[in-house]
Amino acid sequence: MEKNLIVRGAPQEFECKIGAWNDLEGHLARRNVTRVLVVHGGVSWEKARRFFPELADVVAVFEQYRGECSFEERDRIAELATAANVDAIIGVGGGKVADLAKAIAVHLELAVVILPTLAATCAAWTPLSVMYDAHGEMLQYDIFARSNGLVLVDPEVILDSPVELMIAGIGDTLAKWYEADVIISQLEERSVEIDISLYTAKLCRDILLESSAAALQSMREGTLSEAFVKVVETNIMVGGMVGGFGDDYGRTSGAHSIHDALTVLSETHHLLHGNKVAYGVFVQLMLENRQGEIAKLVPFYTELGLPTSLKDMGLSDLSDEALVRVAERATAPDETIHLMPGVITADMVLAAMKDLELFIASLEIKSK
Repeated sequence: MEKNLIVRGAPQEFECKIGAWNDLEGHLARRNVTRVLVVHGGVSWEKARRFFPELADVVAVFEQYRGECSFEERDRIAELATAANVDAIIGVGGGKVADLAKAIAVHLELAVVILPTLAATCAAWTPLSVMYDAHGEMLQYDIFARSNGLVLVDPEVILDSPVELMIAGIGDTLAKWYEADVIISQLEERSVEIDISLYTAKLCRDILLESSAAALQSMREGTLSEAFVKVVETNIMVGGMVGGFGDDYGRTSGAHSIHDALTVLSETHHLLHGNKVAYGVFVQLMLENRQGEIAKLVPFYTELGLPTSLKDMGLSDLSDEALVRVAERATAPDETIHLMPGVITADMVLAAMKDLELFIASLEIKSK
């Protein structure tokens, strides 16, 4: 298995501390940035805007994105940025806002600054954008030849975010271990870069299994804790390092292919990215014939509220035709599921999804 390996380890600068956003203008001044376009969400912006600092010597233009990180939205906002003659793009929001801000900045050859309001993905860290069409179907992900300029994480901002998005972030980040391990375990020899990727993937798993419950309790109580900050940094930073150092060896494999495939069904568009990835981990483990690992993870999933099955996601009524569509998309020639050992076919994925429903149901019966 020969894949590209280019290290894109980190943003140029990253800071995680209470009040980190307050230093934004100083960071911009060091970069000689005097005009910015701030891309933000809707509901997230209403909660986060009180944390956004007043900019005394920087002209800021604000624009709310329209819900998708699409090429059309990139081009629309890029026109506004060009008309405003800005020096940098600032993304304030979750993963899609971060990805959109990166795509705009690269398109215009400008610096990008990310101020995440969620810890639901590693999008603030990674120099890539996942692109969707206007209907929410995933199209591709574009990897960029430049790092993000600056990422400022304020734990107090994320503490005020929805708990269910943090849970989805834990599901997405836990997948880093299972997706990287299934690829890297095939290698007879490992480079130092790949060792770093595998180490950070394992760190994701270990921190999340140990600290997630306490972190979520902190969110529900509205109090900062060491466990909460650890999980925030794991979802954003450590998760981003897995692909940052491992490249194609450490980015995605089976679980994300299942996520991508689910997006072909409109019935799944309301489901959170990380929840679909968490389900994809179990489908991947079924393909690996690792039901024992699924059984070990089920209590963790159940405690947090991550979906273990189609039934848990409200998709138990999907037709066989719909499941075939998912299985075929999951095994499209360009999908990363093919980084798993052996030949993975649509029939195998379809069988894995159906067998998973039966396996989870059997575990539920045993637990009663």
